[in-house]
Amino acid sequence: MQSSHSQSQPSVGGDGRPIRKFHHTRGDRVGDALSGMLARAGVGPFWLLTTRGRKTGRPHTNPVTLVEQDGRSWLVAPYGAVSWVHNARAAGRVGIRRGRGSFDYTIREVGPGEAAPILKRYVGIASATRHYFQASKDSPVELFRAEAQRHPVFELTLVDPDTP
Repeated sequence: MQSSHSQSQPSVGGDGRPIRKFHHTRGDRVGDALSGMLARAGVGPFWLLTTRGRKTGRPHTNPVTLVEQDGRSWLVAPYGAVSWVHNARAAGRVGIRRGRGSFDYTIREVGPGEAAPILKRYVGIASATRHYFQASKDSPVELFRAEAQRHPVFELTLVDPDTP
């Protein structure tokens, strides 16, 4: 059986690398399960993102890696506008959990200028997703402006528990 990652590639990066299009494979599901276990234990760089289904209202949980930069928290969509991105956009808020800590955040999707340095940092810390980006971890920040069209970035703002 051929892996879905070996299917035709949508484009080639500046260094000649093919850019992969996300297809959730059995290996991805195993990796997500392991990342989820680590996040629940509070180990490693992983967090659990929970969004509400925009059609069903049911909660959906995915492991993510957050970016901390300039005293702010950022959520990056390394696989593009997948389901959790659409759900987050529709709801305007997400839940983030790690270990015993659970937090609610409002989200603000940012434009390419603000997203570029966040994407560059993300590619530097989330090595497993690098092949979904055209720019490499060593590329200048300007190349990441174009990546913002393919990889949404959201600023997270902690919701005050006393506000509805």
